[in-house]
Amino acid sequence: MEIEDKSKLCFPQLINISCLKPTSHWSEGVLLSVLLSIICIFTAILNLLVIISISHFRQLHTPTNFLLLSLAVSDFLVGLLVMPGEIVRQTSCWTLGDVLCLLYKYGSYFMMSASVGNMVLISVDRYVAICDPLHYNTKVTVKRVKLCVCLCWFFALLYNSIILKDQLAHPGKYQSCYGECAVIIDYNAGIIDVVVTFILPLSIIVILYMRVFVVALSQARAIRSHVTSVKPQHAVAVRAKKSELKAARGLGVLVLVFLTCFCPFYIVTLAGVSVPAYLMLVIDVLYFNSLLNPLIYALFYSWFRRAIRHIITLHILQPGSRGDNIL
Repeated sequence: MEIEDKSKLCFPQLINISCLKPTSHWSEGVLLSVLLSIICIFTAILNLLVIISISHFRQLHTPTNFLLLSLAVSDFLVGLLVMPGEIVRQTSCWTLGDVLCLLYKYGSYFMMSASVGNMVLISVDRYVAICDPLHYNTKVTVKRVKLCVCLCWFFALLYNSIILKDQLAHPGKYQSCYGECAVIIDYNAGIIDVVVTFILPLSIIVILYMRVFVVALSQARAIRSHVTSVKPQHAVAVRAKKSELKAARGLGVLVLVFLTCFCPFYIVTLAGVSVPAYLMLVIDVLYFNSLLNPLIYALFYSWFRRAIRHIITLHILQPGSRGDNIL
């Protein structure tokens, strides 16, 4: 019996201070590891395709697409760096040391904050495009969007450095046993984090998209009622408005999926749930959002499907391919 108990420990030689293994059965750990690895690989590959597409083709260098590019970068880094750390943490004992544990946790918090910031920027972009279309091109320019994206990443870096300053100064300070990778935020910092990365951005996103939804409905009705009587000289304007409504719908689905994946994590956090199985489940759902985003692009945006064909067939390596028409 004593040997069986020891076999469940991460470090059998350290009986009193060793953590228990995350999975009691070898087959269970292998199955979970394979499943998470597949999600991780597809997340990195699909988001890399988004990054290459928007970066390569000049036609895609629009303010909205640069926001999608920023979101794809954060999702790509989640698949490339954060998810592998989560696979190790959920399927085996942590043997990589306190510093790598801290880097993994910092990276996950940092990417989460960057994703939230990108979603807020996307919501603002759609709000201006639908609710104030006459001034959209003057208010939302590529230069301003790039500046906002840089500020978003900078503040995400600065904010998480402040929230985790105690952890950064003393890696492994709050580890309760050997073989564990956990970063604990004190109560006050936790409250601030919930407000800054959940309640406040959620409120902004919901309010803006409710307004966008109402205006988009009224515009859609107006287009349907006048589409048969549109004069040829006004046809371009109608097509442009339809394009904006389609973009709003696609990005609305993106935001809805984002909220669906992020809310369970913060709800469980606010509820104070300490059951490891539930915590790991909501974290997996949170990271799964990074895989769903490029799938939404493939579903709603024909330019992404055309760009993928150009990339897979290596057409982008041909001279002048940056100017190809893929819209």
